[in-house]
Amino acid sequence: MSGTRKTSSGQELGDAAGAGKTAVMARLAGLDRLVSELFAASEAVRYGFSQPVFAGLLAEALNKYLEPDCDDSRLREFLSALHVQELVLARACAAGNQTAWDAFLSRFREPLYEAGIAIAKDYVAGRELADSLYADLCGAGSHGTTPLNSYMGYGSLEGWLRTIMARSFIDRYRSEHRLISLEEEAEDGMQLAAPALELPATVDARLEEAIDEALSDLDAEERYILASFFLHDRTLAEISRVLKLHESTVSRRIQKITVDIRKQIIKGMMRRGMTRRQADEALVTDVRDLRTDVRAHLQENLQDGKTIPSPTQGSDTAKVDDDC
Repeated sequence: MSGTRKTSSGQELGDAAGAGKTAVMARLAGLDRLVSELFAASEAVRYGFSQPVFAGLLAEALNKYLEPDCDDSRLREFLSALHVQELVLARACAAGNQTAWDAFLSRFREPLYEAGIAIAKDYVAGRELADSLYADLCGAGSHGTTPLNSYMGYGSLEGWLRTIMARSFIDRYRSEHRLISLEEEAEDGMQLAAPALELPATVDARLEEAIDEALSDLDAEERYILASFFLHDRTLAEISRVLKLHESTVSRRIQKITVDIRKQIIKGMMRRGMTRRQADEALVTDVRDLRTDVRAHLQENLQDGKTIPSPTQGSDTAKVDDDC
């Protein structure tokens, strides 16, 4: 009996939702001029969306965020504030439109990489986070669906994507570390115990020597790029303007430099008698425990407006900002 009631209730909710959307569509029909203006501004035609399909997207957003009996002024205000171009772009991507995906990647690829790095506080992990989001958006996640269908244009698409990425990072962190809230532990009668941590009394001198060596081998441009990105929180766009390089080139340079530094540090420790496993374990050391002044190394010779070589300019040079 209870199962029958649930099915009936679910059908009633579905009927109510359908009726609600029909009512909203009827109201949109009375705002034909505004809907037509929004349709033109959305570039929906570029992705093969007709005006009725576009009106259906607006109806979804109205159903989600507004009361059915809101007045016309509130309805107009809401519609006018929607990011209709981004709404259409997201839904076209969700539908598998290649033109839409090309536009999406051109516009959001680098901002998402930057957002991922800012969220993860790590270059490699941040790029992996952004790539994972992209896979989910393409429908390659565990459920085979894309979150893009849930974007309603209420707020910017970039802000929405950053929120999705941040939630994904938190979920991944909790999963990896098996976090349990204090309330859950109290309810289960568990006693909280601090885990035993084995911290080295001092940092291995071989690690510090290997870091010194690897950082000293960096040229002026490499130091400038790392100092700007990691110490001064400059964006790829800001760095690229100084170096007169494309943002994607700067992004690849950061990745290559950080990977090469890690390899050089590991090789340096192994030359000093460490095994590969010991070297990998040593790399988890908190940089704040090092006696090596990483900041000083990266900013060495970059003061007083020193110039740095630009690989695209041959003998020409690009001037470094004084505050680097």
